[in-house]
Amino acid sequence: MKKIEAIIRPERMHEVKDALEEQGIHGLNIISVTGRGAQRGIAHQGRGGETIVVDLLPKMKLEMVVNDDAVENAISAIIEAAGTGNIGDGKIFVIPVEEAIRVRTGERGDVAI
Repeated sequence: MKKIEAIIRPERMHEVKDALEEQGIHGLNIISVTGRGAQRGIAHQGRGGETIVVDLLPKMKLEMVVNDDAVENAISAIIEAAGTGNIGDGKIFVIPVEEAIRVRTGERGDVAI
């Protein structure tokens, strides 16, 4: 099992969720986050001509735990749906999961996800 964490643009969240659903990945958590990456924010032209730098941008963090055989499909779905080709499209992290336990039934392992 692997945990996939994806940081994406907020406006691409619904497309990513739908793309994951098409791959059979139903369980996920979505969290609004603020952060920055390589782009280190953006500069806006304010009233009166002053430049305003916003160095922390709103993003969405998606978290899901999938079976090992679903990892590449999930990554591909996220890249296709979230990508715009511009800086700030996001990142995907894949983390090993030692155990998953369903609280309601006590089931463990792949059946718990």
